[in-house]
Amino acid sequence: MIQPIDIEAIARGDIQRYSNQVLTSVNDHDVHLSIMQTPYFWHLHPDSDETFVVVEGTLAVDMDDGTVNLQRGQMLSVPAGVRHRTRPVTARSVNLTVERTDATTVRCDAPPHWTGP
Repeated sequence: MIQPIDIEAIARGDIQRYSNQVLTSVNDHDVHLSIMQTPYFWHLHPDSDETFVVVEGTLAVDMDDGTVNLQRGQMLSVPAGVRHRTRPVTARSVNLTVERTDATTVRCDAPPHWTGP
């Protein structure tokens, strides 16, 4: 029998600074649970869009042209090829992230004009 995934129970686990685990796969995409207490590095995915859904806290999505702060219950999709990084605005953020299975992650420098945290 198919069983539900208890996102809140997983998020209550002992997480140190950063955790990212695949919860399930849907067609050719993975659904990750990301728990962040520190920023992720600047990167892009040349072969996949990436969608973020905030479950707890506030998540900043920094991009070349600015930052979008997502509150609990909000969602944002970053198109393939767009340089970005995510970071918690609150003490931690808990997010669902959806991207193509085996998506390529290319680490990048921050934009030259970047002055944020």
